[in-house]
Amino acid sequence: MNNPQSTLGKTKLTYSISSPANLSQEGKQIFLSHADWMKSTHNHTGPKALLNYDVSEMDELTNPADLKSKPTGRTCFVLSETYESEAGVEDHFARAPEWKDWSRFNKWLDQCKVTVTPSGKIFNSLTWSGV
Repeated sequence: MNNPQSTLGKTKLTYSISSPANLSQEGKQIFLSHADWMKSTHNHTGPKALLNYDVSEMDELTNPADLKSKPTGRTCFVLSETYESEAGVEDHFARAPEWKDWSRFNKWLDQCKVTVTPSGKIFNSLTWSGV
């Protein structure tokens, strides 16, 4: 196994979104557009560097600690972006209105349950690359 690649001290932007079932496909399409925009506009080096980007989805569960519990009918999306520093998050939000689906994203969020951690400092980190 390779050595861990720590993100200790880096900055993380996270959205946790619970979407109504009838809006989950729209959310997925928005995030596909978002990934394309992120690839084409964000820095990969320096203090504004985007180090990691991912979006996950799953059915929301009645008991989140029991993966076999009954789904609520909603979909959970988690957006996670890791930046070299807070300057990356600041740059991201400054550029956001340029994204073609920015207003669509905000209208969709208005119909969902959302928790945002805009600029969390990573204080504990373990990441391994490869096997």
